[in-house]
Amino acid sequence: MDTSTALDSVLRQAYVVRVSPASGAGVDGEIRVDLSDPAESARLRAAMAVESLPGFACMCLGDVRFEMLDRAGGRLAVVVLHHGATVRWGRWESDAVLADGRLLLAWLDEHGMPGPMQQFEADRQRAEKEAEEESDWLAAMPAGLEGLAERILALSRTAGRPSPELLAELTDRLRLTLPDPVERVLALLAWHGSGSGRCSGYPLHERVPDELLGRVPIDDLLAALTGRQAEDRHDAGAVRHLLGGKTRPRQKQDIAGLPGPLRARLLAHARRSGDSDKQRRAERWFSLRA
Repeated sequence: MDTSTALDSVLRQAYVVRVSPASGAGVDGEIRVDLSDPAESARLRAAMAVESLPGFACMCLGDVRFEMLDRAGGRLAVVVLHHGATVRWGRWESDAVLADGRLLLAWLDEHGMPGPMQQFEADRQRAEKEAEEESDWLAAMPAGLEGLAERILALSRTAGRPSPELLAELTDRLRLTLPDPVERVLALLAWHGSGSGRCSGYPLHERVPDELLGRVPIDDLLAALTGRQAEDRHDAGAVRHLLGGKTRPRQKQDIAGLPGPLRARLLAHARRSGDSDKQRRAERWFSLRA
């Protein structure tokens, strides 16, 4: 029997399916569905149709446990749903990709277990937002650095920090492309002000412009921010940089030495951001005095 259709064969024999959170606990609790009705059985079989067995296995324990029982109550199979997209069964060497995971999520929702669909939608929206933020961040990357984009993005996939060699190469390219220090700082500020915009909990690749700004002398940073070319997008990068954790060797002194009008401008930007963490940091740090 084709391994991709083996589960369907078992489902045809099932009279009851007992469904519960894979962790053993959850707000949805446990449900039991009678599969003796051919229409109900057909719906579950369609929802659990397998597209492929690609050879990978998710590292987590899964989200929903399906226990298939025969007419006498004997167990036929236990299948676990992962992330609304794959299922795990002991007879397979790897997880199986569902033909349409949303069908199974909808089936669960209709039978009194809405949590998995809600979580799937939340994860989808978060992924879309992260993809949009990454696209914006890449679009703001200073000219001349595009060829290093993949190396920088890889930091988030590998949980790595930018190496001294990478930072040195970026610095050299920036100096070549933007020889004027003020223009160079403005480009870095605009870059750092894009993407997620958060002061903490952001993708690791967004640390790169922050580290490059940390090497910029405070006089150059002030010259860029107090010049005529400074815009709101540069303030966004400055607020994020100055309010981040240990972003500059003399962070406290640098912030305390900001001119009063600039301090007020950056504080106002943070207050408008709608980011409660950024607002709290701004109220604390921008109250410092030299």
